[in-house]
Amino acid sequence: MEGTQTPETKDMYKLENQLCFPLYAASRIMTKCYQPVLDELDITYPQYLVLMVLWETDHVNLSLLSEKLMLQSNTLTPLLKRMQETGLLTRERSKQDERSILISLTEKGRALKSAVPRLQRQLANLGISYEEADKLKTLLNKILQSAP
Repeated sequence: MEGTQTPETKDMYKLENQLCFPLYAASRIMTKCYQPVLDELDITYPQYLVLMVLWETDHVNLSLLSEKLMLQSNTLTPLLKRMQETGLLTRERSKQDERSILISLTEKGRALKSAVPRLQRQLANLGISYEEADKLKTLLNKILQSAP
């Protein structure tokens, strides 16, 4: 996207002029970057994201987890079920509110936190500096915060 060009002066049917494509492709590259370590840990990228939330705040209800990950509970539930089957977390109904499901880490899930530095070192494979990555994250967070 060139500095002073507007949508009216660009050919908006060209893939190279779209914002959505580099975001989509960069997301796939990011996941691929983490893949070697995730494979060693025997977890998927979405499972890693769930673990990140739980490492920050354990014993959360499904609605909070859904909100933080920006995923619908019907998308999250099968993922959590698989994680429970592999011993990474537990799911149980709240004693205060039976409609609420509490998600908690197991020891196995907590132990995977030690791999975070190895995952972060994979960022060196992206070809951008930490300062550039921080600027990009700031811009992406701006988009996320304006999402409906």
